[in-house]
Amino acid sequence: MFADYHLHTSFSDDSRTPMEDMVLRAIHLGLDEVCFTEHVDHGIKTVLNCDYAAYFAEAARLQEKYAGRIVIRRGIEFGVQTGTARQFRADFDQWPFDFVILSNHQVDGREFWNQEFQKGKTQEEFQTAYYQAILDVMEVYSAYSVLGHLDMIKRYDRCGDYPDEKILPLVEKILRKAIAESRGIELNTSCFKYGLKDLTPSRRILELYRDLGGRVLTLGSDSHETEHLADRFGEARRELRRIGFRELCTFRRMEPVFHPL
Repeated sequence: MFADYHLHTSFSDDSRTPMEDMVLRAIHLGLDEVCFTEHVDHGIKTVLNCDYAAYFAEAARLQEKYAGRIVIRRGIEFGVQTGTARQFRADFDQWPFDFVILSNHQVDGREFWNQEFQKGKTQEEFQTAYYQAILDVMEVYSAYSVLGHLDMIKRYDRCGDYPDEKILPLVEKILRKAIAESRGIELNTSCFKYGLKDLTPSRRILELYRDLGGRVLTLGSDSHETEHLADRFGEARRELRRIGFRELCTFRRMEPVFHPL
């Protein structure tokens, strides 16, 4: 199974790529399946909504048009905060998603990319607060499939490398809770695009997930343009096999389907 389970198009605020362009590129690359995961962030300061009706209609149109050539799944990426969980639950209850990525894009309305969240904190403080926020959200919101780009804070850490060993106790709590609730994580290959030194999440976190018995695992490029679709998936799959994983998942109606890696 050759599938990309983290894709953004013009239905997301930070992409201008038409969904059909992404589908055509996926067919050209030989993908069996794609899952679009448009952004929704019910923020405290700003709100980034997806036009659900238009999104679902376009995905259905393209699935009909390209039937037999590729499978199109309708997912979403929810940037949940503890204070916005109720709004995301309402969205989830209203729309028939195949797959939901639970991501941490901001905490208390403060973004990572512009350093607002990190401002005034030591590296240890903002690293710890980032993972604690994920765990806090998991306590109040469980309607998701996988945790997205679990250690994304590294992308916006201007202080340099922060050892995984310092955050593993918190990460282990996150992973144990996800596993206990039959949820999973993703390997997000945007690590290559951003020039990170490790995978996202890191090899150490992936090894811990494996050791804890985690099985639900998806592969996504986090692409916002066609050029990054399925970016370096061959390399990513080899790394996963080396770590000890033997399966990858796709999803249908929020249920995982396991495929040999």
